[in-house]
Amino acid sequence: MTAAPLPHPSNPDLASTRAEATAVAGLKEVVARLNREQNRIQNLLSSLGFALRSFNNLNQFLEIVPLMAARVTDADGGALVLLRPDGQPRLEQLHCQEGHACTDIRRALETATRQMSQREAGAGGFQPGILDQHLQDHLGEKVQLFGTPILIKNQERGRLYIFSDDLDYGWTGTRRKLVQLVADQTAVAIANQEMTNALRQKERLDRELEIASEIQDHLLPRHCPMIWGVNLAASCKTANRVGGDYYDFIPTTYAQFSGENTVLPACPWGIVIGDVMGKGVPAGLIMTMTRGMLRAEVLNRHSPAQIVQHLNQVMYADLENSHRFLTLFYSEYNPKTQMLSYTNAAHHPPLLWQAATRSLLKLDTWGMLIGLDIDSVYEDAEIQLASGDTVVYFTDGFTDAMNQAGDRFDEERFNEAFEWACEQGYHSQSILDHLFGEVATFVGKGETYGDDMTLVVLQVD
Repeated sequence: MTAAPLPHPSNPDLASTRAEATAVAGLKEVVARLNREQNRIQNLLSSLGFALRSFNNLNQFLEIVPLMAARVTDADGGALVLLRPDGQPRLEQLHCQEGHACTDIRRALETATRQMSQREAGAGGFQPGILDQHLQDHLGEKVQLFGTPILIKNQERGRLYIFSDDLDYGWTGTRRKLVQLVADQTAVAIANQEMTNALRQKERLDRELEIASEIQDHLLPRHCPMIWGVNLAASCKTANRVGGDYYDFIPTTYAQFSGENTVLPACPWGIVIGDVMGKGVPAGLIMTMTRGMLRAEVLNRHSPAQIVQHLNQVMYADLENSHRFLTLFYSEYNPKTQMLSYTNAAHHPPLLWQAATRSLLKLDTWGMLIGLDIDSVYEDAEIQLASGDTVVYFTDGFTDAMNQAGDRFDEERFNEAFEWACEQGYHSQSILDHLFGEVATFVGKGETYGDDMTLVVLQVD
C-alpha cells in the first residue's frame, strides 16, 4: 500500500489554520488578562469599601487612599491633598509604588501647596485649577499628573492625584472613573467622620444644657416661703432648656440663712422678678449672676432704688461686654405693716388688684434697663396693701405669646384674665393656674412658646 503524501509546508490551508489557532489563543489570553485585571480592580475597590466600613479612625482610611488610587490605575503613585478648615490645601498622604522614589514628588507637593496657601490667603478661596498648575510646574515635564475633586455636598474639600513618569501613560476614561470612585469613597469617609464628630458635639452640648438646666432649677425657688399674712404662688416655664427669666424671694436678714432659725415669716422679704434679653445658656448665666449679686446687696438693707442702682453699677461692665441687658422689678414686703416698697428697672409693671375698690393698678416707677447706663438712677415708691389685695408679677413671655394667626396675647387680655380670677375670689395658686391656662388656650394646643414665661402671685390673706 502506498502511503498518503504528507501536506507540503507551503500548503495555504494549513497556514491559515495555524494562524487562526494562534489568533484564538491570543484572544483568549487577552480576555483572561482583562478578566484578571477586572478582578484585581474589583478586589481593590472591595478592600477599600471594607476599610470604609471597618475603620473607626479616619486617618487609617486616608492612609490607603493614594495607594488604592495608584493601584487601580497602574500609576506610579498617588497623593491626597485636603483643605484645612481655613480653606488652604495641605498634603495629607502620599504613596509611591515599589521601585519609585517619592522624595522629589513629596518636595514638589509640599512646596506647591505651601505656595498655594500663601498666595490664596487673601485671594478669596481655593482654586483647584491653580493648584493643579502649581503642582505640574514643580513636577516638570517628566512626570504626568492627573487629579480629581473630593466633593462633599457639592463643595470641593480636596484633590486626589495620581502621577506617572511614563510618557505613554494615558488619562483614559476608565482610569478617570476609577480614581473618581476612590475619591467618592474618600468623601464618604470624611463626611461620616464629620457627622460623628457633630453628633458627639451635640451630645456634649445636650449634656451641658441638661446640667445648666438642673443648676438653674435649683437656683430658682423650689417652693414659696412662708411669709406671715400673705399667700404666694410662683412658676417659671422656659422656652428653651435654659431660660433668662428670674424670680426670687429674698430674706432681708442674715438670721434667715442660719441653720438654727430658717423661718422668720414676719421679717421683710424681697420679692423680685427679672428678664434677661435673649434666651439660652448666655441669658441663664446672667440670670445666675444677677441672683447672687442681688441677694448679697439686699442684706445691706438699702432702699429698693439704691439696691437696684448698686446692682446696675456692679453688673454694668459684664452686661456691656456680653451685649445684653436686664429688666428688673424689685420690691420689699413688710408683713407687720403690709407695706410694699418697690422700684422698677424698665420691667413690665406688676398689677395690683385692690379688693376694696375692685380695680386694677399698675405698680411702676421710672428707671432704665440694668446694664444700659452705669449712672442710671432709680425711683422709690410704696403702697399700702390690705386684706384681699393681690399683686401679680410677670414677664413679657405672657404678653408676647402669639397664636397661629399671629395675634399677641397682649396686656389687655392678660389684665382681663387676672382681674376675672381676682373677682372670682381665686387664691394665689388658682390665679397662677388660670393665667397659664388662658395663655395656653390662646396659643393653641401643641404650639411652642417663643419666650420664657414667669409668674409670681402675692395675695394678702
